[in-house]
Amino acid sequence: MRKIKGRAISRGEAEGEVIISHKNFSFLGDVDVETGIVVAEDSDISGKSISGKIFIFPYGRGSTVGSYSLLSMKKNGVSPAGIINVESEAVVAVGAIISSIPLIDKLEKNPFGVFRDGDFIKIRGEYVIY
Repeated sequence: MRKIKGRAISRGEAEGEVIISHKNFSFLGDVDVETGIVVAEDSDISGKSISGKIFIFPYGRGSTVGSYSLLSMKKNGVSPAGIINVESEAVVAVGAIISSIPLIDKLEKNPFGVFRDGDFIKIRGEYVIY
C-alpha cells in the first residue's frame, strides 16, 4: 500500500475505480446530471460514466452553475465518489464541498503519472491510498 499526500479541499473518504480526463472539465454542460455520462463531444472521455468513480482531471472550467450541477448529480445518485485535480478552482471546490464529495489537489506527485483508468484507489482526508 502506498500513499500520496495532497491538499484536502473537501474532506472525507471515498474509494473507487479511477477515470481520467486529461482535459479541463465543467460540470455544467460536459456531463449529463441525470446519468453521470460525459456528453461533451470534445472530451477525451465522451460517452463514459463518471458516476461512482474517482474522477481525475486537471482543472475545472466554466460557469459557477457548475457547482450546483455537481450537487444535482449527488442528489440524483450519479456523482463521482471523489475528485482529484492538479489544482482545484472555486467552482469545483464549492460543488464538492456542498455535495460532500471528497476533493483533493496539489498531490506530491503528478496524478497523471501515477494513476491509470481502472485503478482502484482510496481518498482518505489529505491522502490518496493505492
